[in-house]
Formats: sequence, structure tokens, C-alpha cells
Amino acid sequence: MIDPSKRTLKPCTTSTALTPSHTHAGLSPEKRIVSCIQTCPYLPSLAGGETFDHHLLGRHGEARDAAFYFDALRYGHALWHQGHAGRALLALTRALYADVAAEDAILQSWPLPYAAMAWMIRFHHSDDFPGNPRLSYQHQATRLRGERWELRSARAWAVWAIVRAIRPQLPGDPTCPEFSHQDIHFLLEKNGHPGESELWRQALGGSES
Repeated sequence: MIDPSKRTLKPCTTSTALTPSHTHAGLSPEKRIVSCIQTCPYLPSLAGGETFDHHLLGRHGEARDAAFYFDALRYGHALWHQGHAGRALLALTRALYADVAAEDAILQSWPLPYAAMAWMIRFHHSDDFPGNPRLSYQHQATRLRGERWELRSARAWAVWAIVRAIRPQLPGDPTCPEFSHQDIHFLLEKNGHPGESELWRQALGGSES
């Protein structure tokens, strides 16, 4: 099988990313809790009285370690409860791209957030997150560069496949390639943690392309 990461990919000609929700009148989106929204069973619970805003991640500086990973999961959960599905997915994406080793203890308690992201994509009340996550992850997968780009690209493809499976009505970018599940499995096996491709398959729901 040809390594899909070695393919020559034409640059995408459009750009659509997840965008933050608008601030509701007079209320900070970081502090506005929507109590009717379900709690995600795949993310850490939120401690009462704690403030969840951008400072939660900013306090880590340049570090993208296990502590950052855990806080990114919590921040994503808080944003979900505040009614910001797009920003919640962005926070979980930051967790997914964090530099956490396969043997790190945090992953025993809180595995890579494929299941949490699939849950949010499934239970968000509309196709507007805001933004189109199918396009966002497709563009990330084809454009990511820099440190650990191969791993981050493989994970972007993995989330893209989850979005496509759960929300097939969301349009993709016809100028970008689309990898098969077999391609993504190969990339995760090559670049990801041991057992990561199976974790992704479980979140995907076992469907095949």
C-alpha cells in the first residue's frame, strides 16, 4: 500500500474554519453556562466555582504537555456547556494535538478525545457549529506543517472522517483530497500511539469507507 502521506496534494483553493460564537448581549461567553446542555460522558467534570476562560490554557505558556492536555479537555467541556460547540471542538483539537506521550498516565484516565469529539458532533443541535468542521479538519489535514505535523495531520484526517460519518450533509472542499478509512488507519498506525487507530475506529462507530 502506498503511504498516503507521500502523495502529492494540490493546495486547497478555499478556506473555511471553525469560528467562535458571538458574545451574547451583556454576558461573557466564557462564563455563560447553558444548563440544558448535556454533559459529555467522555470529558472531565467541571468543578463548581472555577472560572473557565482563555486563561486556563494561557497559563501553560508554550508547554503542550499532559497538564495542558487535561486543561484543554476541561476548557472544551466548559465551552460546550456555554453553548459554543465550534469553540469546544477547537479546544479538544488543541488537546488532540498536544505533545502527550503514549505512556503518559493522563491517557489512562482521559484517552485521546476522539469519542468526545464524535459525541459533540452528534449531539450539537444544528449543522452550524459555527463554521463547517468537515472543511476545517480537511484543511488542517492538508496544510499542517511544523513540529510533529505528520501526527497532527493524521489526527486531523481522523476527526474529518468522524465528522463526515456523523454529518454527511456537511460539504467538503472539492479542491482537497479525501482519504479513505484505510488511509487514515495506516497514518495512525504509522504516526500515532499504540492502539490509537482502534480508539478512532470505536469513535467512528466501525463504519467503513
